[in-house]
Amino acid sequence: MAAATRAFLVTVCVCLIAYSAGAQSSGNSATERYAEEGQSALAAGRLDDAEKAYEKLRELEPGVAEVHANLGMIYFQEGQYEKAVPALRQALKLKPSLTRTESLLSVSLSELGRYKEAAPGLEKCFHRAADPEIKRMCGLQLQRAYGGLGRDRNAVEVALELNRLYPDDPEVLYHTGKVYGNYAFLTMQKLAQVAPASVWRHQTLAEADESQGSYEAAITEYRQVLALDPRRPGIHYRLGRTLLARARETTSAEDLASAQREFEQELALDPLNGNAAYEMAEARRNGGQFEEAQKLFEQALNSHPDFEEAQLGLASVLMSQQKPQQALPHLQKAIELNPENEVSWYRLSQVQRSLGNSKEAQNAFTKYQQLHQQKASLDEAGKRFLSPSEVTRQQLDSNAPQ
Repeated sequence: MAAATRAFLVTVCVCLIAYSAGAQSSGNSATERYAEEGQSALAAGRLDDAEKAYEKLRELEPGVAEVHANLGMIYFQEGQYEKAVPALRQALKLKPSLTRTESLLSVSLSELGRYKEAAPGLEKCFHRAADPEIKRMCGLQLQRAYGGLGRDRNAVEVALELNRLYPDDPEVLYHTGKVYGNYAFLTMQKLAQVAPASVWRHQTLAEADESQGSYEAAITEYRQVLALDPRRPGIHYRLGRTLLARARETTSAEDLASAQREFEQELALDPLNGNAAYEMAEARRNGGQFEEAQKLFEQALNSHPDFEEAQLGLASVLMSQQKPQQALPHLQKAIELNPENEVSWYRLSQVQRSLGNSKEAQNAFTKYQQLHQQKASLDEAGKRFLSPSEVTRQQLDSNAPQ
């Protein structure tokens, strides 16, 4: 667990079980002195001194639960989980009502890898704790314990609940992401065991290879899928996208032509596949076949009106046909869908200029310049990470100012 997590649990426990010598002893001066030294050392973060003071207190007051609890908490903060466990257990034996000490014991057991012992207490803490921070920490440890016990389905259930409760917590996102990834791997591994020659297995391999840029292997696997199920939805499109990606690396005209044939076959199987219609339209736009491109972009938008790239592509075609008034609403829609796309603002500035709207054209161009500068800064810093796009993205025109 992260140091911040341990520190918070320790703070909670200190506030809960602070030991008062006057309340627990009969005026024993040594007890009072060690109690005061221990509390002062804890408050100052001097764990070594606090540990010595509370070990002396344990000798003098072995029947006081709070002494064992504080000592266990100190051991925990020092990372001495082997010592923390018996101290915390003794505290609970003396006073079972110390519920937060019970949570700390469960976390200590988890830190030692004793997940079977830790799980019941962590489950109780995660499902019952009212304090959101304690619930969060018990949830993270419970997720870890389930993983260690091979209870992957339970780990995923906890991960889902943690994401629901703490959607913007980076530590939660990190650990739950690992759980999801592990579960996905195990699921795919089981698929390979139970159905190694199935269409699902080949599709899984194809998608994995495509995502990693292993285009040769992906093409082979997609073709295996089609051999088993020639009318399987989406596969001709995925194969076309992979051929298109390889063509961009190799500048192969054959791959480009093959990709288009795959998109056409996909559209024949599923006329509502907007991605296939878009890729065909984009190829025709680039080839100057504007009327055919317009029909295909419109086909994509008929079933998917919020398709930003298709809105931009159709606007570009209409601009090429000297129809700026018709292009305008498509650019406005694209900006409504994504106001951070520099391509939309640049094309809007061109359309507004064609329509004689100089003020609107300048405003759009200024926005383009702002976004373009931001993109350039991110690129220069090496911080622009884009996931693979599902479709070919619209690019700035070659004459756009850089």
